[in-house]
Amino acid sequence: MKLSARNQIKGTITSVVKGQTTGHVHIDIGQGVIIHSSITNEAIDDLALKVGDHATAVIKASDVMVAVDA
Repeated sequence: MKLSARNQIKGTITSVVKGQTTGHVHIDIGQGVIIHSSITNEAIDDLALKVGDHATAVIKASDVMVAVDA
């Protein structure tokens, strides 16, 4: 699959929790960093996501905000 999004980060799914309509997926990308994604339950089912699967977090945003402690 080819995508125009440049921010593609590979990892391993560590958690899949379905809610009423939206689920939460955690992807471990290494060095103690977990990416959390909220997606529809339908997408979870369509992709057959489960703990231990290899997955890619695709991040597409027009703005990224940065903050530092003063």
